[in-house]
Amino acid sequence: MKHRGRHRRRRRGRALRASLAGTALALTAAATLISTSQATGGETPGPLSSVSSAGELRELRLRENLTDRTALNTLTTHMGGGVDVDEVLRSANHAMRDKADCFVTEKDNLPVEPTAARAYCWEPGDAVDDRWTPRSITTSRNNRVIVSGWTHNGSDGRAGSDSTGGAGADEEGLARVAFVDTADPASPKYRWVLLVVPKADGQDFEGLRSRLGGMAWYEDKLIVTARGAESRGRQDDSLFVFDLARFLRADVTDSDEIGRVRGGWSAHHYRYVLPAVAAYSPAAGDSCDARDNDGVPCLGSLSLDRTSTPPGVVASEWFAPSREEPARVWRYGLDTTADRAGLLTTAGRRSDAVATEAYRTVAAGVRGVLSHEGQWYVGQAAESRDGRGTLWRQDEDGAKAAKCAGGEPGDDSGGTSYACWGRQTVSLSYSPETDEVWTLTGPVPERVLYAVKLSDVDSALG
Repeated sequence: MKHRGRHRRRRRGRALRASLAGTALALTAAATLISTSQATGGETPGPLSSVSSAGELRELRLRENLTDRTALNTLTTHMGGGVDVDEVLRSANHAMRDKADCFVTEKDNLPVEPTAARAYCWEPGDAVDDRWTPRSITTSRNNRVIVSGWTHNGSDGRAGSDSTGGAGADEEGLARVAFVDTADPASPKYRWVLLVVPKADGQDFEGLRSRLGGMAWYEDKLIVTARGAESRGRQDDSLFVFDLARFLRADVTDSDEIGRVRGGWSAHHYRYVLPAVAAYSPAAGDSCDARDNDGVPCLGSLSLDRTSTPPGVVASEWFAPSREEPARVWRYGLDTTADRAGLLTTAGRRSDAVATEAYRTVAAGVRGVLSHEGQWYVGQAAESRDGRGTLWRQDEDGAKAAKCAGGEPGDDSGGTSYACWGRQTVSLSYSPETDEVWTLTGPVPERVLYAVKLSDVDSALG
């Protein structure tokens, strides 16, 4: 496989709009040509390079916007009070399939080196529903609960919910989350929850419409990246934070509507909603640009790092399909004070969250990132639709990945390849209690959720 070189463009100014349908971002800006090269497919990306200039770090700042507590309490009271994740799990009404019961097309997407320690597949209805696409994953601290974020792609208007569905209200761009109870690893079950944003007065809520990209669970907070999020009349790339001690129950489950309805509250056939308690958007006020890595980044994956001090979340940059830019990966600290646990650490009069560490990786097509004990693990997409991805361990000294036989489809050289990871994987999550790196695949009919031991990843490095 030949090394690819290409030119990239530096675009300045504001991106004018972001698409919410979940396929691409259409943005315009002025350009100045400079050159670089990227590692694609199974090519070694080499070391991370530090992003340290004040101007570059300024592009990574996020401004905090907390949901008004009075409005949140008002909504909670109107909806009969909040419940915790245990109630949601007790009501789980969908069954995961164990690896042995997964379709052949699903199992074919598992990694070849290292092999999966555990694998699950979704209930058949969700496994083949191409209206919804799984985008993100995280786990609880004890690894009992796996959480997966899905986005509606706008292909149809039927309800893909807890019920049997039905035609009706617009689902385009809605975000929902599966809470999977693995207390019995042989028989995991899950429940769907709709992500929502409270109205300013606390008298109503609206569905969060966004392409989810990454997810982290810290204490009682669920943090998600929301690309092109539509909320309160605007679209932007954001982080949203949800309180896992404040699930709200919809008492009208046979309606397509979202919010207050005649007779109570509806969540488009879902029994539970999870309201946002905070949001973070680019502090510079600019929209992100998915065409290069010089301005405000479009948020891609997200994961939790408990080994940093303080604990933090690490994020990666997302590019429009077919782009081959070196991506940025960076870190935000998490607040550990009692009343702000799980929110980003902020400073200054405007409550800005700043990146405490940032790098560039020349691995093109980054789809997942995690950090553990100073090492960065970067999931890189394959060059072809049918190819396998690569999981790199990178630092400022270099990059390593497992090796396996073969390579991209059609490669009959009989040699070895770094493309040993799963096919079409998205975000990454690490559970220290079980030493498992979790990820999942998205397209139909290839949906599988699996874990690989981090110790196996490190042992397999070539």
